[in-house]
Amino acid sequence: MELELYSALQEAGVSEARARAVVESVNKAIDSRYSLHAQQLATRGDLAEMETRIIKWNIGAIMASVGIFATVMKMLG
Repeated sequence: MELELYSALQEAGVSEARARAVVESVNKAIDSRYSLHAQQLATRGDLAEMETRIIKWNIGAIMASVGIFATVMKMLG
């Protein structure tokens, strides 16, 4: 994209320095948008970590439920 933009600006009669400045400005804007999106989106590693935490909490909740059930049954029996 850089080359096409630079070439189009050159053909339109824009000076070389100004054309380079415009291309650099566009690149910076694109980089900042990608950076923003990268901060907001979850990666595969983030999802794998979240899955691990969910599994740990589920196992803990199941074990606590079994312990409570066993205690109640012991008290009733």
